[in-house]
Amino acid sequence: MPNSDLNKKREIVFSRFPPGQVPEAADDLRRMDELAVETRYEKRTIGVAYDLRQHTLRELDEHLVDKGYHLDNTLLTKLTRALIYYVEDTQLHNIGVPEKLIKPSAQEAYIKAWEHHPHGDHDDTPVEWREYR
Repeated sequence: MPNSDLNKKREIVFSRFPPGQVPEAADDLRRMDELAVETRYEKRTIGVAYDLRQHTLRELDEHLVDKGYHLDNTLLTKLTRALIYYVEDTQLHNIGVPEKLIKPSAQEAYIKAWEHHPHGDHDDTPVEWREYR
C-alpha cells in the first residue's frame, strides 16, 4: 500500500454551543505529536493532518470529547464520522497494524467489572454441597 494512502486530512466539526471551542481545542490538539492542526473559525472546524499509523480520527474525536468539547451531532456529520472510522479501522487492519490498547483506566474498569460479574467460573454453591454424595 503506498504511503500516501496513510496520510489523512480530516475536519473535526464542533457544535454551535458552547461558543469558543475551536481555538481551545486546536491548542489542545497542537500538543499532540505528529499531528498538523489548522483552525477554521468561520466553519467551526479544525483541520487535522496525520499519518494513520500514528493517529485515527476516532482517537482524536474521543480525546476532544473526553476533554469536554462538544462535537457536531447532526445526522450528516455523524454518518460521515462513522464512515471515516470504518474506513480507517479497515485500512489499519489490512496493513496489519496491531489494535491500540484502550486507556489503562478503562481497561482496569473492564477487568473489575468482569471480576464482579457472574460468569462460568463462578459458583455460589458452598463447597460441602458441591462435594455431597
